[in-house]
Amino acid sequence: MIFMSRIRLLAAVAVTLILGLAAFASPTLAEVRIDITNGQMRPLPIAIPDFAGSSGQETQVGRDIARVVSADLERSGLFKPIDPRAFIQTPASLQIQPRFPDWKAINAEALVQGKAEIGPDGRIRVEFRLWDVMSEAYMTGWTLSSSPADWRRLSHKVADAIYKRVTGEDGYFDTQIVYVAESGPKNDRKKRLAIMDQDGENHRFLTEGGELVLTPRFSPSAREITYLSYFRGVPRVYIFNLDTGRREALGNFPGMTFAPRFSPDGNKVIFSMAEDGNTEIYEMNLMTRSKVRLTNNPAIDTAPSYAPDGSQIVFESDRGGGQQLYVMGVGGGGANRISFGDGRYATPVWSPRGDLIAFTKQKGGRFFIGVMRPDGSGERLLAEGFLVEGPTWAPNGRVLAFWRDSPSDERGRGQSVRLYTIDLTGVNERVMITPVDGSDPAWSPLIP
Repeated sequence: MIFMSRIRLLAAVAVTLILGLAAFASPTLAEVRIDITNGQMRPLPIAIPDFAGSSGQETQVGRDIARVVSADLERSGLFKPIDPRAFIQTPASLQIQPRFPDWKAINAEALVQGKAEIGPDGRIRVEFRLWDVMSEAYMTGWTLSSSPADWRRLSHKVADAIYKRVTGEDGYFDTQIVYVAESGPKNDRKKRLAIMDQDGENHRFLTEGGELVLTPRFSPSAREITYLSYFRGVPRVYIFNLDTGRREALGNFPGMTFAPRFSPDGNKVIFSMAEDGNTEIYEMNLMTRSKVRLTNNPAIDTAPSYAPDGSQIVFESDRGGGQQLYVMGVGGGGANRISFGDGRYATPVWSPRGDLIAFTKQKGGRFFIGVMRPDGSGERLLAEGFLVEGPTWAPNGRVLAFWRDSPSDERGRGQSVRLYTIDLTGVNERVMITPVDGSDPAWSPLIP
């Protein structure tokens, strides 16, 4: 039962990436304890043959789906897809019955068996099964269907199902990233809102670039985005509807508004507003458009983020003499400082799981992406660079995206602003492919 042991290992890692020693247990698996402080583990070897098809078109669809599933799982860092050139059994014969000795011979520990069909209505129908090669046991399987245009989403759903069965955690592949697309010379950058699937596909621009845009954030429904725009030179918070393409200003306030985020129920937006030389945090009810001031301090209070249950808010403030992180109740009032390490802390964002807060830290001329528990304990730094900023969580709370600005040489060459992902081990860092430079990423919830 080697593979079942590996399943328990992966499940423990998924649950305890930040806790050092912890355990994962299910009703059918014994408790396993693992020390992952060093972030080192062997990815699970998995075989993902082309999904079989009865026609040339179905065969191509099956090949494309298998490649997307393989790429999703490989990027997670927990799986190691085996090179298809090593496969002994063909996708067609695999539909009859897996020949497990053939898969053991190439050291596969898991096997994905799939079939793709195109119905009379043109819809794609996919069946897949996940097998434990070592014990020759069936693990899980689904039947999914989609329109031809959504075949990539269907592939991501297959990858999510495999990821969840093996790790015990929800997947995060059927999601999108919205970000600020940057182009042009450094002293005259064009900044546009852009959106893409989490693997960089289906990329499109949402704004034309005639105005500066910053800090886009998804609503819980993943169908709206709130962001800051300097429309006609006036900084305002806007809400953009992805279904209609329409946008509207959050309100016509006398001061500068910025750093917006939706509440967990999507009914409110929290933001900062600078007025009369003072920056405070406000909350607006989107139904009534009434706003409430949540902080009242001569310091700069900004970058608020809700806890996933909506009961608390984390934000950054210099009220203690330096840029630090504070937590307060959702109604405002007293706030408790939670960051006490060396350096300055900024851009906090609460994990969807509620167990961690990600942040940007500046220390000694360097920038870091880190995480800590909501009480400030357990601080860990995951990424470092000349300038790294803007962490955003995948919906399963185990992977972060951020952006990195790389310095140019003495002639101004080589500078780039790129998006990256990193998991909570701090080891699996990946660049996200975008057609232009990118900053200020925001990860969507799972798409409905």
